[in-house]
Amino acid sequence: MSLHNSSKTTETAIYKKAVEIFRLSKSISHYLVHDLGNLQRNGKENPHIYFTGDLVQQSVSLAPEILKAESKTFSEERHQHVASLTRLVNLLHKNCDRLELSNSNGREFLKLLRIELKKFRKLQRTWMLRM
Repeated sequence: MSLHNSSKTTETAIYKKAVEIFRLSKSISHYLVHDLGNLQRNGKENPHIYFTGDLVQQSVSLAPEILKAESKTFSEERHQHVASLTRLVNLLHKNCDRLELSNSNGREFLKLLRIELKKFRKLQRTWMLRM
């Protein structure tokens, strides 16, 4: 991909929203890790703590998938990255579901992430029509 296209892509609303979701996920994860990091009464670690890492891992992949999709010449290749982006958003929702079941004060922050994911999906629909 040329530098010009990359620069243009990083200015798009969907790309900016992907970066925002990553930052928000990272902050939420950081907060939840401190909350869920203590051992449970039975001496085991909280199983929900692993979902915090998944949240960050999936959100960090959003922006690169957008860049990859926009760099492809053939629509079939672009649609593979679009599908990957859709899977990532679905996984982020699933991990929000899982983390909302945790015994943490940080669960309230997940509502913010869901709002941003909803905005992302709207941007994604418009973006996909241009693909």
